[in-house]
Amino acid sequence: MVTPSIEVIARALILKDGQALLAHKKTAWNTFLPGGHVEYGESAAVALSRELEEELGVAVRVARFLGAVEHAWDDADSRGHEVNLVFAVDAPSLSPAVIAPSREAHLEFLWQPLTALAARRLEPAVLCEVLPHWAARGYGEGWASTMAR
Repeated sequence: MVTPSIEVIARALILKDGQALLAHKKTAWNTFLPGGHVEYGESAAVALSRELEEELGVAVRVARFLGAVEHAWDDADSRGHEVNLVFAVDAPSLSPAVIAPSREAHLEFLWQPLTALAARRLEPAVLCEVLPHWAARGYGEGWASTMAR
């Protein structure tokens, strides 16, 4: 039996020339923002820097908090509930002109126009709507959710 839990995940919006860096698990149908789980006793910004170093092998600067997205799902294989803390992140060594390197065999990275995130099936899907607004304003609107109120 699986014990219900809520995962806290720090996610990066790495934006260059109107392109957002997305992560893709090679066996999955969707993409997601790079990042990962916040570990006990670790701040979200520290977790995000650590995860990006592990996944991409690059130094980054977590610039500012943009917003949070709550997401829950049920499918044939799993049931989940997560809170995604989304930060604007500067990654000077990354460029849309070059495929971002992956240090993890199950992941690949790709660049996608910020205005066309749905074409790559970004999850949680609500990010396709809120990220362009958050990026344009330079700050977060606070909260978005895929769950019923």
